[in-house]
Amino acid sequence: MSELRKDPIGGRWVIMDTDHPNKPEDYEYEPHTFKGGTCPFCYGNESMTPPEITAIREPDTHPNTPGWKVRVVPNKFPALAIEGDLERRGVGLYDMSNGVGAHEVLIESPYHQKDIPELLNQEIENFISMYCQRAFDLRRDSRFKYIMIFKNLGAAAGASLEHSHTQIVALPMVPKNAVEELKGAHNYFEYRERCIFCDLIRQERQEKERIILENELFLSFCPFASRFPFEIWIIPKKHSGYFCDVASIPQGIPALAAILRETIARIKKVFVDVSYNFIIHSSPVNGDGGRESYHWHIEFMPKLTRVAGFEWGTGFYIATTPPELAAKYLRET
Repeated sequence: MSELRKDPIGGRWVIMDTDHPNKPEDYEYEPHTFKGGTCPFCYGNESMTPPEITAIREPDTHPNTPGWKVRVVPNKFPALAIEGDLERRGVGLYDMSNGVGAHEVLIESPYHQKDIPELLNQEIENFISMYCQRAFDLRRDSRFKYIMIFKNLGAAAGASLEHSHTQIVALPMVPKNAVEELKGAHNYFEYRERCIFCDLIRQERQEKERIILENELFLSFCPFASRFPFEIWIIPKKHSGYFCDVASIPQGIPALAAILRETIARIKKVFVDVSYNFIIHSSPVNGDGGRESYHWHIEFMPKLTRVAGFEWGTGFYIATTPPELAAKYLRET
């Protein structure tokens, strides 16, 4: 018989196939492939993107020219526009506002065919540092309430360009998924006067069966109520509400770079060229709270299955490999 497991933070139920779990070889997935052609994110093609916002560069090189290591540009087709006022208003029972926000693309490296496991740790540290730099800059704008940092790799994960990159979106309100996590964390904190994520970390470290990797500062594990097979979370072991606090912790960015690189390397050894998404979950900015009860983390989801009618209709997810088994495969890789 399968198991029903409840996510202790958001309250979502998951169906876990524990009777006949899938092994890695049972998954048929669309691999991330390179088709070639002209790429606007490649070294030497700087004129093909909007003018860069900022970059990590070699000395004496100029914006929008070669010489960069990490580059940030406005999204050519932004979901939200930086100019204007929000102007919230109602039309009868419908609420609406102007589409104000920011939408940026962070090009992680000049190398077209290199994903995170193929980069040096210093190269990963560079783009994580740039994540923090952009988030710090965007949160100075009082219009913005949430900074979403996410990566789509491969067409199956929604990427329209092959070159590895991350998107940064500043939103004028806190998105629904984040609100659910924030409420769950706040309710637990109000009841127990402790962070639910900190308690979760303690339990995972005691039980050990869902842990993949651990270093001095971070834990990589498959969550108990995984929505997707081989879903992984990376979380700081010490309480921290806002992602960019990592920049102020001694060795914080190098430790995060190391565990991020090794975690993705392991999943890609089990599933060669798998497409994936990862999302940084963090506290809101500009007064929307959560820093005391919330605990930032990265959620990593390889694209091994598709969300279909049952999931859309019920809000339940079906995980065809339990996290205990997924973690075992990844630990032993």
